[in-house]
Amino acid sequence: MAYDGVRLLDVTAPVEVFSTAASLGARYRVRLLSLRGGPVTTAAGTQLLTEPVDDPTPRMHTLIVPGSRDLPHRMPTGLLDTVRALHSRAWRTASVCTGSFALADAGLLRGRRATTHWRHTATLARRHPDIDVDSDAIFVRDGRIYTSAGVSAGLDLALALVEADEGSELARAVARDLVVYLQRPGGQSQFSHALRTPAPRHQVLADLLRTIAADPAADHSLPELARRAGLSTRHLTRLFRQEVATTPAGHVELIRLEAAQTLLDAGETVTTTAQRSGLGSDETLRRVFLRHLGVTPTAYRTRFHTATRKPSPAP
Repeated sequence: MAYDGVRLLDVTAPVEVFSTAASLGARYRVRLLSLRGGPVTTAAGTQLLTEPVDDPTPRMHTLIVPGSRDLPHRMPTGLLDTVRALHSRAWRTASVCTGSFALADAGLLRGRRATTHWRHTATLARRHPDIDVDSDAIFVRDGRIYTSAGVSAGLDLALALVEADEGSELARAVARDLVVYLQRPGGQSQFSHALRTPAPRHQVLADLLRTIAADPAADHSLPELARRAGLSTRHLTRLFRQEVATTPAGHVELIRLEAAQTLLDAGETVTTTAQRSGLGSDETLRRVFLRHLGVTPTAYRTRFHTATRKPSPAP
């Protein structure tokens, strides 16, 4: 579903995923709809050529409602009625970014769990207290309705839908064609730990955080960090709690966890990942993954690594 002011990537990312899947043998036919059809001007100024919504509304497998910068504040005329009508004829409905506001205002998210762009999660929760808003997830499924976070999360969502429909091998083939990871898990945070960490006021602490992020596998024990900072271990720990809201060890562990995820995504073995991320041993890596992600490193690698396989034969 498109409309004037829609974010270009919110539309084109899922279109690329599903059309690429179709070229590799999946059973998709992609239609780009708008209320009246014809050209729709996106927020980027680019025009998209759309088909009008049919009357009566056709049955469809998947309805995707993309977002715009304006959607949290005002709805295009007729959009909510159209979304309700299309949803009633769809097997599943999904939103990208602030498209969740259209689903919410149309009454489709009542009593459900959902997410949206991080900048607007508080607004969504305040406007719709009957929705359980997950402020950090990449995408959320509740029944036959999916909602996703900002912009690029539409790729993750679309790949997850292809995997559910056609299996992981075809989804991997699509991801390789688009040169992206298979998908980030829906529950993964919208931001890395380094981006979520508040900028510290003390320069010595800011320097330490940059050093840890630059080389997660180095010696970042509390005594060594305190030595570099020229502070006592007690003072440094207090500074971390005040400025970063965690301990030095807790911060280092999360940085190393994200380094380990990147290494596994790139195809490294569990043992090599443990060593290169700074977590040291397979068992430590396993405990950290289970504690923070709820899966083992092996399960994570199997599910999210885009392993190489022979390309599908030409049709």
